[in-house]
Amino acid sequence: MVGRCDLVLVVGSNNSSNSIRMVEVARRHGSRAELVPDVRHFDPAWLAGVSTVGVSAGASAPEILVDQLLDRLAELGYEDTSVARVTTEDVVFSPPTRLAGPTDVP
Repeated sequence: MVGRCDLVLVVGSNNSSNSIRMVEVARRHGSRAELVPDVRHFDPAWLAGVSTVGVSAGASAPEILVDQLLDRLAELGYEDTSVARVTTEDVVFSPPTRLAGPTDVP
């Protein structure tokens, strides 16, 4: 995404090592990148001279925060969107035993 976008916005909290790392990687590869904990932290001034914006999110970022940022970008004229799937998540985590419910083992 970095090579195709003038600006990369990563939705995630300030204490998310995953989200912070995504911003660092984008910057290291030559992209302007900003961490956006929620839409209130988005600065429209970041869009100066930008024609293409990439939006990604940290692993634990709620989808509603991404949707709110996309809505705000649309209000500012960035309404044409496309989804680029760069990987398919195939890791499945089992719930903790205490939350999994009763078992057949005595």
